[in-house]
Amino acid sequence: MKGLLSARPHPSRVRAVFLAAIVSGTILYALYASPLWLSLTDRLSRLTNPRYHGTCPPRDYANGSWTPKSHPPRVPGRAPDDLAMHQKEDALPFAGFEGCASSREFWWHLAADKPELWDRFPAVDSWDWTPGDDCEMRPLDGAAIVEDMVENGGWLLIGDSVTENHFFSLSCVLYPHVRATPNYTENPYFDRAWPQHLYLSPSSPLLPHLRLPSGFSIEDTPLVTFRRVDLLLDRTELEGLYAARAGPDAPPLFSAEQFWSLSPEYYVRDLFLNGHYGTLVVSTGGHWTVTLMSAFHDEAARGGGIDGVLDFFDASMRRWAEDVQGILDEWERRGQRWGFGWHRERKRVVVRAYLPGHEDCHSERAPWKEWRPFVWNWYNWGSIWEFNKIFERVVDSETFPNIHYLAIDRPALLRPDAHAAGDCLHIMTGAGVLEGWTHYIWHYVTRELPER
Repeated sequence: MKGLLSARPHPSRVRAVFLAAIVSGTILYALYASPLWLSLTDRLSRLTNPRYHGTCPPRDYANGSWTPKSHPPRVPGRAPDDLAMHQKEDALPFAGFEGCASSREFWWHLAADKPELWDRFPAVDSWDWTPGDDCEMRPLDGAAIVEDMVENGGWLLIGDSVTENHFFSLSCVLYPHVRATPNYTENPYFDRAWPQHLYLSPSSPLLPHLRLPSGFSIEDTPLVTFRRVDLLLDRTELEGLYAARAGPDAPPLFSAEQFWSLSPEYYVRDLFLNGHYGTLVVSTGGHWTVTLMSAFHDEAARGGGIDGVLDFFDASMRRWAEDVQGILDEWERRGQRWGFGWHRERKRVVVRAYLPGHEDCHSERAPWKEWRPFVWNWYNWGSIWEFNKIFERVVDSETFPNIHYLAIDRPALLRPDAHAAGDCLHIMTGAGVLEGWTHYIWHYVTRELPER
Protein backbone atom coordinates (compact mmCIF):
# COMPACT_ATOMS: atom_id res chain seq x y z
CA MET A 1 0.00 0.00 0.00
CA LYS A 2 2.83 2.34 0.84
CA GLY A 3 4.45 1.57 -2.50
CA LEU A 4 1.26 2.39 -4.35
CA LEU A 5 0.93 5.68 -2.54
CA SER A 6 4.50 6.60 -3.21
CA ALA A 7 3.93 5.93 -6.95
CA ARG A 8 1.37 8.73 -7.26
CA PRO A 9 2.70 11.74 -9.24
CA HIS A 10 3.69 14.78 -7.30
CA PRO A 11 0.93 17.48 -7.32
CA SER A 12 3.29 20.00 -8.93
CA ARG A 13 3.90 17.61 -11.84
CA VAL A 14 0.14 17.16 -12.32
CA ARG A 15 -0.32 20.91 -12.48
CA ALA A 16 2.53 21.23 -14.98
CA VAL A 17 1.09 18.56 -17.27
CA PHE A 18 -2.39 20.10 -17.03
CA LEU A 19 -1.03 23.56 -17.84
CA ALA A 20 0.96 22.20 -20.79
CA ALA A 21 -2.18 20.54 -22.17
CA ILE A 22 -4.10 23.82 -21.96
CA VAL A 23 -1.30 25.75 -23.68
CA SER A 24 -0.95 23.12 -26.42
CA GLY A 25 -4.68 23.08 -27.01
CA THR A 26 -4.78 26.86 -27.25
CA ILE A 27 -1.94 26.90 -29.79
CA LEU A 28 -3.57 24.17 -31.88
CA TYR A 29 -6.90 26.00 -31.84
CA ALA A 30 -5.26 29.26 -32.89
CA LEU A 31 -3.43 27.49 -35.70
CA TYR A 32 -6.47 25.61 -36.88
CA ALA A 33 -8.61 28.73 -36.94
CA SER A 34 -6.04 30.73 -38.90
CA PRO A 35 -6.13 31.26 -42.66
CA LEU A 36 -2.67 29.63 -42.93
CA TRP A 37 -3.92 26.41 -41.35
CA LEU A 38 -7.07 26.54 -43.43
CA SER A 39 -5.03 26.62 -46.63
CA LEU A 40 -2.86 23.73 -45.40
CA THR A 41 -5.84 21.59 -44.42
CA ASP A 42 -7.50 22.32 -47.74
CA ARG A 43 -4.43 21.01 -49.55
CA LEU A 44 -4.14 17.94 -47.33
CA SER A 45 -7.81 17.10 -47.75
CA ARG A 46 -7.30 17.01 -51.50
CA LEU A 47 -4.86 14.13 -50.98
CA THR A 48 -6.71 12.20 -48.27
CA ASN A 49 -10.39 12.86 -48.94
CA PRO A 50 -12.12 9.95 -50.73
CA ARG A 51 -14.66 12.37 -52.28
CA TYR A 52 -11.95 14.33 -54.05
CA HIS A 53 -11.93 13.20 -57.67
CA GLY A 54 -10.07 15.89 -59.60
CA THR A 55 -10.55 14.62 -63.14
CA CYS A 56 -11.32 17.68 -65.25
CA PRO A 57 -9.66 21.04 -64.49
CA PRO A 58 -11.27 24.09 -66.13
CA ARG A 59 -8.87 24.44 -69.05
CA ASP A 60 -9.04 20.73 -69.83
CA TYR A 61 -12.82 21.02 -69.92
CA ALA A 62 -12.63 24.01 -72.25
CA ASN A 63 -10.16 22.26 -74.56
CA GLY A 64 -12.88 20.28 -76.30
CA SER A 65 -15.30 20.62 -79.20
CA TRP A 66 -18.98 20.64 -80.08
CA THR A 67 -20.15 17.27 -81.38
CA PRO A 68 -23.56 16.24 -82.78
CA LYS A 69 -25.92 14.55 -80.34
CA SER A 70 -26.33 10.83 -80.93
CA HIS A 71 -30.12 11.25 -80.88
CA PRO A 72 -31.31 14.57 -82.37
CA PRO A 73 -34.19 16.19 -80.46
CA ARG A 74 -37.75 15.62 -81.64
CA VAL A 75 -41.23 16.74 -80.64
CA PRO A 76 -43.23 13.78 -79.23
CA GLY A 77 -46.09 12.66 -81.45
CA ARG A 78 -44.64 14.15 -84.63
CA ALA A 79 -43.77 12.16 -87.74
CA PRO A 80 -40.12 10.99 -87.69
CA ASP A 81 -39.25 13.19 -90.64
CA ASP A 82 -41.02 16.28 -89.27
CA LEU A 83 -38.22 18.29 -87.69
CA ALA A 84 -39.72 21.72 -88.28
CA MET A 85 -40.64 24.12 -85.49
CA HIS A 86 -44.37 24.80 -85.84
CA GLN A 87 -45.01 26.73 -82.61
CA LYS A 88 -42.98 28.37 -79.87
CA GLU A 89 -43.85 25.55 -77.45
CA ASP A 90 -41.73 23.20 -79.59
CA ALA A 91 -38.64 24.86 -78.12
CA LEU A 92 -39.00 22.88 -74.88
CA PRO A 93 -38.90 19.33 -76.31
CA PHE A 94 -36.24 20.37 -78.81
CA ALA A 95 -34.12 21.48 -75.83
CA GLY A 96 -34.89 18.28 -73.94
CA PHE A 97 -36.77 20.03 -71.13
CA GLU A 98 -40.01 19.07 -69.41
CA GLY A 99 -40.50 22.73 -68.59
CA CYS A 100 -38.85 25.71 -66.90
CA ALA A 101 -39.68 27.08 -63.46
CA SER A 102 -38.88 30.73 -64.19
CA SER A 103 -41.55 32.84 -65.88
CA ARG A 104 -39.25 35.78 -66.64
CA GLU A 105 -39.29 36.54 -70.41
CA PHE A 106 -39.92 32.84 -70.96
CA TRP A 107 -39.91 32.57 -74.76
CA TRP A 108 -37.16 35.15 -75.15
CA HIS A 109 -34.80 33.00 -73.07
CA LEU A 110 -35.66 29.99 -75.24
CA ALA A 111 -35.09 32.06 -78.42
CA ALA A 112 -38.59 31.16 -79.60
CA ASP A 113 -40.01 34.68 -79.68
CA LYS A 114 -39.23 35.42 -83.36
CA PRO A 115 -40.81 33.04 -85.91
CA GLU A 116 -38.46 34.30 -88.63
CA LEU A 117 -35.62 32.52 -86.79
CA TRP A 118 -37.42 29.25 -86.10
CA ASP A 119 -35.45 27.65 -88.92
CA ARG A 120 -32.58 27.39 -86.40
CA PHE A 121 -34.49 24.61 -84.64
CA PRO A 122 -33.86 21.81 -83.89
CA ALA A 123 -30.27 22.06 -85.20
CA VAL A 124 -29.29 24.66 -82.59
CA ASP A 125 -30.25 22.20 -79.82
CA SER A 126 -28.52 19.24 -81.46
CA TRP A 127 -24.99 19.65 -80.09
CA ASP A 128 -23.13 18.45 -77.00
CA TRP A 129 -19.89 19.86 -75.62
CA THR A 130 -17.27 17.11 -75.53
CA PRO A 131 -14.50 18.12 -73.07
CA GLY A 132 -10.81 17.48 -73.61
CA ASP A 133 -9.58 13.90 -73.85
CA ASP A 134 -8.40 13.64 -70.23
CA CYS A 135 -11.69 14.78 -68.68
CA GLU A 136 -14.07 12.50 -66.81
CA MET A 137 -17.41 13.98 -65.77
CA ARG A 138 -20.74 12.59 -64.67
CA PRO A 139 -23.62 13.31 -67.05
CA LEU A 140 -25.61 16.46 -66.30
CA ASP A 141 -28.33 15.40 -63.85
CA GLY A 142 -30.80 17.98 -62.57
CA ALA A 143 -32.12 15.73 -59.81
CA ALA A 144 -28.59 15.06 -58.50
CA ILE A 145 -27.81 18.79 -58.54
CA VAL A 146 -30.97 19.51 -56.53
CA GLU A 147 -30.00 16.85 -54.00
CA ASP A 148 -26.54 18.37 -53.64
CA MET A 149 -27.95 21.88 -53.25
CA VAL A 150 -30.39 20.75 -50.57
CA GLU A 151 -27.88 18.77 -48.56
CA ASN A 152 -24.66 20.76 -49.12
CA GLY A 153 -25.72 24.29 -50.08
CA GLY A 154 -27.17 26.12 -53.05
CA TRP A 155 -25.81 28.64 -55.53
CA LEU A 156 -25.89 32.42 -55.33
CA LEU A 157 -25.49 33.89 -58.84
CA ILE A 158 -24.12 37.44 -59.02
CA GLY A 159 -23.71 39.16 -62.37
CA ASP A 160 -25.38 40.96 -65.26
CA SER A 161 -28.10 39.89 -67.69
CA VAL A 162 -25.95 37.06 -69.09
CA THR A 163 -25.87 35.58 -65.59
CA GLU A 164 -29.65 36.00 -65.62
CA ASN A 165 -29.61 33.80 -68.76
CA HIS A 166 -27.82 31.21 -66.64
CA PHE A 167 -30.44 31.46 -63.90
CA PHE A 168 -33.27 30.83 -66.36
CA SER A 169 -31.45 27.83 -67.82
CA LEU A 170 -30.97 26.43 -64.31
CA SER A 171 -34.72 26.71 -63.77
CA CYS A 172 -35.16 24.36 -66.74
CA VAL A 173 -32.35 21.92 -65.87
CA LEU A 174 -33.69 21.54 -62.31
CA TYR A 175 -37.37 21.34 -63.35
CA PRO A 176 -39.74 19.86 -62.08
CA HIS A 177 -37.93 19.77 -58.75
CA VAL A 178 -37.91 23.55 -58.24
CA ARG A 179 -40.35 26.45 -58.29
CA ALA A 180 -39.40 30.05 -59.08
CA THR A 181 -40.19 33.49 -57.68
CA PRO A 182 -41.25 36.12 -58.49
CA ASN A 183 -44.14 35.21 -60.76
CA TYR A 184 -43.70 37.49 -63.77
CA THR A 185 -46.90 36.17 -65.36
CA GLU A 186 -48.92 37.70 -62.53
CA ASN A 187 -46.82 40.88 -62.44
CA PRO A 188 -44.84 41.54 -65.63
CA TYR A 189 -43.74 44.99 -64.45
CA PHE A 190 -40.52 43.66 -63.06
CA ASP A 191 -37.53 45.58 -61.78
CA ARG A 192 -34.17 44.16 -62.76
CA ALA A 193 -33.01 44.67 -59.18
CA TRP A 194 -35.56 42.17 -57.88
CA PRO A 195 -34.03 38.97 -56.49
CA GLN A 196 -35.02 35.84 -58.38
CA HIS A 197 -35.11 32.53 -56.50
CA LEU A 198 -35.48 28.81 -57.12
CA TYR A 199 -36.95 26.83 -54.22
CA LEU A 200 -37.40 23.11 -53.72
CA SER A 201 -40.84 22.26 -55.09
CA PRO A 202 -43.19 20.64 -52.56
CA SER A 203 -44.39 18.39 -55.40
CA SER A 204 -40.92 17.18 -56.38
CA PRO A 205 -40.71 13.37 -56.52
CA LEU A 206 -37.28 13.73 -54.88
CA LEU A 207 -38.72 15.06 -51.64
CA PRO A 208 -39.18 11.72 -49.80
CA HIS A 209 -35.56 10.81 -50.57
CA LEU A 210 -33.83 14.02 -49.48
CA ARG A 211 -32.10 14.64 -46.16
CA LEU A 212 -33.27 18.15 -45.31
CA PRO A 213 -30.71 19.97 -43.14
CA SER A 214 -31.70 21.41 -39.79
CA GLY A 215 -33.49 24.71 -40.33
CA PHE A 216 -34.16 24.06 -44.03
CA SER A 217 -37.57 25.31 -45.14
CA ILE A 218 -39.15 24.14 -48.39
CA GLU A 219 -41.15 27.35 -48.41
CA ASP A 220 -38.43 29.86 -47.51
CA THR A 221 -34.94 28.42 -48.22
CA PRO A 222 -33.74 29.20 -51.77
CA LEU A 223 -31.59 26.68 -53.62
CA VAL A 224 -30.57 29.25 -56.25
CA THR A 225 -30.72 33.04 -56.14
CA PHE A 226 -29.84 35.56 -58.85
CA ARG A 227 -29.02 39.19 -58.07
CA ARG A 228 -28.29 41.73 -60.80
CA VAL A 229 -24.84 43.19 -60.09
CA ASP A 230 -23.14 44.47 -63.24
CA LEU A 231 -19.73 45.53 -61.87
CA LEU A 232 -19.40 43.38 -58.67
CA LEU A 233 -18.78 46.52 -56.58
CA ASP A 234 -21.38 49.21 -55.96
CA ARG A 235 -21.33 52.75 -57.32
CA THR A 236 -20.03 54.34 -54.10
CA GLU A 237 -17.15 51.87 -53.80
CA LEU A 238 -16.12 52.34 -57.43
CA GLU A 239 -16.36 56.13 -57.28
CA GLY A 240 -14.27 56.16 -54.10
CA LEU A 241 -11.60 53.96 -55.67
CA TYR A 242 -11.57 56.13 -58.79
CA ALA A 243 -11.28 59.37 -56.80
CA ALA A 244 -8.35 57.99 -54.80
CA ARG A 245 -6.53 57.15 -58.03
CA ALA A 246 -7.52 60.07 -60.27
CA GLY A 247 -7.40 63.07 -57.96
CA PRO A 248 -9.90 65.83 -57.10
CA ASP A 249 -10.01 67.49 -60.55
CA ALA A 250 -10.84 64.33 -62.50
CA PRO A 251 -14.15 64.12 -64.42
CA PRO A 252 -16.96 61.97 -62.98
CA LEU A 253 -16.39 58.25 -63.41
CA PHE A 254 -19.83 57.37 -64.75
CA SER A 255 -22.04 58.68 -67.53
CA ALA A 256 -25.84 58.71 -67.24
CA GLU A 257 -26.01 55.14 -68.60
CA GLN A 258 -27.95 52.87 -66.23
CA PHE A 259 -26.40 49.95 -64.40
CA TRP A 260 -27.25 47.83 -61.36
CA SER A 261 -24.93 47.50 -58.39
CA LEU A 262 -24.63 45.97 -54.95
CA SER A 263 -21.70 45.81 -52.55
CA PRO A 264 -20.05 42.51 -51.58
CA GLU A 265 -20.59 43.69 -48.03
CA TYR A 266 -24.24 42.93 -48.76
CA TYR A 267 -24.28 40.00 -51.16
CA VAL A 268 -21.38 38.14 -49.51
CA ARG A 269 -21.78 38.98 -45.83
CA ASP A 270 -25.58 39.23 -45.61
CA LEU A 271 -26.79 36.92 -48.39
CA PHE A 272 -24.10 34.33 -49.01
CA LEU A 273 -22.90 33.71 -45.46
CA ASN A 274 -26.33 33.88 -43.85
CA GLY A 275 -28.13 31.82 -46.48
CA HIS A 276 -28.15 28.14 -47.36
CA TYR A 277 -25.57 28.67 -50.10
CA GLY A 278 -22.35 26.74 -50.60
CA THR A 279 -21.20 28.35 -53.84
CA LEU A 280 -21.11 31.98 -54.94
CA VAL A 281 -20.86 32.26 -58.75
CA VAL A 282 -19.80 35.65 -60.11
CA SER A 283 -19.05 37.01 -63.57
CA THR A 284 -18.45 40.49 -64.94
CA GLY A 285 -17.08 42.21 -68.02
CA GLY A 286 -19.87 43.33 -70.33
CA HIS A 287 -20.56 46.67 -68.62
CA TRP A 288 -16.94 47.76 -68.28
CA THR A 289 -17.14 50.11 -71.26
CA VAL A 290 -16.00 53.61 -72.16
CA THR A 291 -19.64 54.63 -72.57
CA LEU A 292 -20.58 53.75 -68.98
CA MET A 293 -17.20 54.79 -67.53
CA SER A 294 -17.03 57.97 -69.57
CA ALA A 295 -14.09 59.32 -67.55
CA PHE A 296 -11.85 57.08 -69.65
CA HIS A 297 -13.39 57.89 -73.03
CA ASP A 298 -10.81 59.06 -75.57
CA GLU A 299 -11.62 58.81 -79.27
CA ALA A 300 -7.94 59.02 -80.21
CA ALA A 301 -6.92 56.08 -78.02
CA ARG A 302 -7.16 52.35 -78.65
CA GLY A 303 -10.74 51.17 -78.34
CA GLY A 304 -11.88 54.70 -77.52
CA GLY A 305 -9.96 54.59 -74.23
CA ILE A 306 -10.46 50.96 -73.22
CA ASP A 307 -6.97 50.76 -71.70
CA GLY A 308 -8.05 53.15 -68.96
CA VAL A 309 -11.06 50.94 -68.22
CA LEU A 310 -8.84 47.84 -68.14
CA ASP A 311 -6.44 49.48 -65.68
CA PHE A 312 -9.34 50.51 -63.45
CA PHE A 313 -10.82 47.00 -63.75
CA ASP A 314 -7.53 45.57 -62.44
CA ALA A 315 -7.62 47.82 -59.37
CA SER A 316 -11.34 47.19 -58.83
CA MET A 317 -11.10 43.40 -58.97
CA ARG A 318 -8.17 43.46 -56.56
CA ARG A 319 -10.31 45.50 -54.19
CA TRP A 320 -13.21 43.07 -54.75
CA ALA A 321 -11.07 39.98 -54.09
CA GLU A 322 -9.57 41.51 -50.95
CA ASP A 323 -13.01 42.44 -49.64
CA VAL A 324 -14.55 39.03 -50.40
CA GLN A 325 -11.67 37.00 -48.98
CA GLY A 326 -11.55 39.28 -45.95
CA ILE A 327 -15.24 38.70 -45.25
CA LEU A 328 -14.78 34.93 -45.58
CA ASP A 329 -11.68 34.93 -43.37
CA GLU A 330 -13.51 36.89 -40.68
CA TRP A 331 -16.44 34.47 -40.86
CA GLU A 332 -14.10 31.51 -40.48
CA ARG A 333 -12.18 33.05 -37.59
CA ARG A 334 -15.43 33.67 -35.73
CA GLY A 335 -16.10 29.95 -35.79
CA GLN A 336 -19.25 30.14 -37.91
CA ARG A 337 -17.77 27.60 -40.29
CA TRP A 338 -18.63 24.70 -38.00
CA GLY A 339 -21.77 22.79 -38.76
CA PHE A 340 -23.60 20.11 -36.81
CA GLY A 341 -21.35 17.32 -35.59
CA TRP A 342 -18.13 19.26 -36.36
CA HIS A 343 -18.67 18.83 -40.09
CA ARG A 344 -16.81 21.66 -41.79
CA GLU A 345 -19.21 23.86 -43.69
CA ARG A 346 -17.48 25.41 -46.70
CA LYS A 347 -18.23 28.55 -48.62
CA ARG A 348 -16.65 28.81 -52.06
CA VAL A 349 -16.51 31.56 -54.65
CA VAL A 350 -16.10 30.72 -58.33
CA VAL A 351 -15.48 33.34 -61.00
CA ARG A 352 -16.86 32.34 -64.40
CA ALA A 353 -14.96 33.84 -67.31
CA TYR A 354 -17.02 36.41 -69.19
CA LEU A 355 -17.64 36.17 -72.94
CA PRO A 356 -18.26 38.56 -75.81
CA GLY A 357 -21.02 38.28 -78.34
CA HIS A 358 -20.71 37.29 -82.00
CA GLU A 359 -21.10 39.69 -84.90
CA ASP A 360 -23.87 38.80 -87.37
CA CYS A 361 -24.80 35.87 -85.14
CA HIS A 362 -28.23 35.23 -86.64
CA SER A 363 -26.66 34.26 -89.94
CA GLU A 364 -24.87 31.37 -88.25
CA ARG A 365 -26.38 27.89 -88.19
CA ALA A 366 -23.67 25.69 -86.63
CA PRO A 367 -20.82 25.78 -84.10
CA TRP A 368 -17.34 26.87 -85.09
CA LYS A 369 -14.26 24.69 -84.92
CA GLU A 370 -12.04 27.62 -83.96
CA TRP A 371 -12.62 31.18 -82.77
CA ARG A 372 -12.83 33.84 -85.49
CA PRO A 373 -11.65 37.43 -84.93
CA PHE A 374 -14.07 40.36 -84.88
CA VAL A 375 -14.63 42.51 -87.94
CA TRP A 376 -16.36 45.55 -86.38
CA ASN A 377 -15.36 45.10 -82.71
CA TRP A 378 -18.65 46.24 -81.18
CA TYR A 379 -18.84 47.56 -77.59
CA ASN A 380 -15.91 46.16 -75.56
CA TRP A 381 -16.14 42.69 -77.13
CA GLY A 382 -12.62 42.76 -78.55
CA SER A 383 -11.21 43.31 -75.05
CA ILE A 384 -13.21 40.74 -73.09
CA TRP A 385 -10.27 38.34 -73.24
CA GLU A 386 -8.16 41.05 -71.56
CA PHE A 387 -10.72 41.51 -68.77
CA ASN A 388 -10.72 37.74 -68.23
CA LYS A 389 -6.94 37.58 -68.17
CA ILE A 390 -6.77 40.36 -65.58
CA PHE A 391 -9.40 38.77 -63.32
CA GLU A 392 -7.70 35.38 -63.51
CA ARG A 393 -4.32 36.88 -62.66
CA VAL A 394 -5.78 38.75 -59.68
CA VAL A 395 -7.45 35.76 -58.01
CA ASP A 396 -4.84 33.14 -58.97
CA SER A 397 -3.00 33.70 -55.71
CA GLU A 398 -2.66 31.99 -52.34
CA THR A 399 -3.88 35.29 -50.92
CA PHE A 400 -7.39 34.32 -52.06
CA PRO A 401 -7.74 30.60 -51.20
CA ASN A 402 -11.56 30.64 -51.31
CA ILE A 403 -11.83 32.24 -54.77
CA HIS A 404 -11.46 30.06 -57.86
CA TYR A 405 -11.29 31.17 -61.49
CA LEU A 406 -13.04 29.05 -64.12
CA ALA A 407 -11.68 29.68 -67.62
CA ILE A 408 -14.58 27.90 -69.32
CA ASP A 409 -15.50 30.51 -71.92
CA ARG A 410 -14.30 28.60 -75.01
CA PRO A 411 -17.48 26.50 -75.51
CA ALA A 412 -19.52 29.71 -75.73
CA LEU A 413 -16.98 31.39 -78.00
CA LEU A 414 -17.53 28.58 -80.52
CA ARG A 415 -21.34 28.95 -80.57
CA PRO A 416 -22.26 31.98 -82.71
CA ASP A 417 -25.53 30.20 -83.52
CA ALA A 418 -26.69 29.98 -79.89
CA HIS A 419 -27.74 33.55 -79.14
CA ALA A 420 -31.14 34.92 -78.20
CA ALA A 421 -33.30 35.98 -81.13
CA GLY A 422 -33.15 39.69 -80.27
CA ASP A 423 -29.40 40.35 -80.04
CA CYS A 424 -25.98 38.78 -80.43
CA LEU A 425 -24.76 38.91 -76.81
CA HIS A 426 -27.34 37.06 -74.74
CA ILE A 427 -27.39 33.27 -74.90
CA MET A 428 -30.41 31.09 -75.50
CA THR A 429 -31.45 28.35 -73.12
CA GLY A 430 -31.30 24.82 -74.48
CA ALA A 431 -28.40 25.05 -76.94
CA GLY A 432 -25.95 23.61 -74.40
CA VAL A 433 -23.86 26.68 -73.59
CA LEU A 434 -25.63 27.73 -70.38
CA GLU A 435 -26.31 24.13 -69.48
CA GLY A 436 -22.59 23.49 -69.86
CA TRP A 437 -21.86 26.17 -67.26
CA THR A 438 -24.18 24.41 -64.84
CA HIS A 439 -22.65 21.03 -65.65
CA TYR A 440 -19.07 22.20 -65.11
CA ILE A 441 -19.67 24.32 -62.01
CA TRP A 442 -21.49 21.38 -60.42
CA HIS A 443 -18.58 19.11 -61.33
CA TYR A 444 -16.01 21.60 -60.07
CA VAL A 445 -17.48 22.22 -56.63
CA THR A 446 -18.28 18.55 -56.00
CA ARG A 447 -15.28 16.85 -57.64
CA GLU A 448 -12.41 19.25 -58.24
CA LEU A 449 -12.50 20.87 -54.79
CA PRO A 450 -12.26 19.21 -51.36
CA GLU A 451 -15.38 17.95 -49.62
CA ARG A 452 -17.52 20.68 -48.16
